[in-house]
Amino acid sequence: MRGHKASRWILFLSWLAVSLGSSRAQPSSATGQTRSATSALSPQTLPTPEQLGDSLVAHQRYQAAIAAYSESSQMTAHVWNKMGIAYQMMFNSKDATRCYKESLKLDPSDAEVLNNLATVYASLKQYGQADRMYRKAIKLDPKSAIFFKNYGTNLLAEHKYNKGWEAYQQALAIDPQIFADHNGPTVENPSNVQERGAMNYYMAAGCARAGYTDCALQYLRMALDEGFTTRKKVEADSQFASLRDDPGFQKLLAEEHSQ
Repeated sequence: MRGHKASRWILFLSWLAVSLGSSRAQPSSATGQTRSATSALSPQTLPTPEQLGDSLVAHQRYQAAIAAYSESSQMTAHVWNKMGIAYQMMFNSKDATRCYKESLKLDPSDAEVLNNLATVYASLKQYGQADRMYRKAIKLDPKSAIFFKNYGTNLLAEHKYNKGWEAYQQALAIDPQIFADHNGPTVENPSNVQERGAMNYYMAAGCARAGYTDCALQYLRMALDEGFTTRKKVEADSQFASLRDDPGFQKLLAEEHSQ
């Protein structure tokens, strides 16, 4: 996968968290890469196809993982979900969608799979479909901060800024650290400049509310660079009141003012 399609997938696999829905392996909330939590096997014990697939996914060998999962004696909802993630990591939205739907046939109430399917729709800019999946996931698990965060991002992509910010606030109420990004935002947003600026602005507001100054400044700088907001608007926005005495915040606004 090359060009804008690859960039589009990079965003949604890193910013929109994908869930394995199994205690054997869990995704990284920052990068979308999976890590295996499978218990160590004794030398005499052969791994099951699912365990082998989990190990291969942990080493980013997604095609081999899909082959391993396919050998499972029973194609459970969890196995279909894991296959979907492996396909999604390979930028194969068609087969990822197929696997997630097979998983939901077996377990329609799996909120994590609904979230995963929503990330595929969102990456394809099928925002209406993504909205429906996120709402179903949230209804099933209203205490998931990442579902609200994902839903908020999807709403911002639809220019529904107020509703998107409301979803972000709900995510923050559940997990005040949901916007923490100690490495800084590094993924490229595939949307147009206006959408990208809006997302970064509300990300900055979320970080500021959570008390993550560096994170807030990084996203706010991008929002300013993209022309979504101005120095005067930022100074007047009460969401950034906690940053007003910060030297980095003052420097950022001074730089923007001098341009």
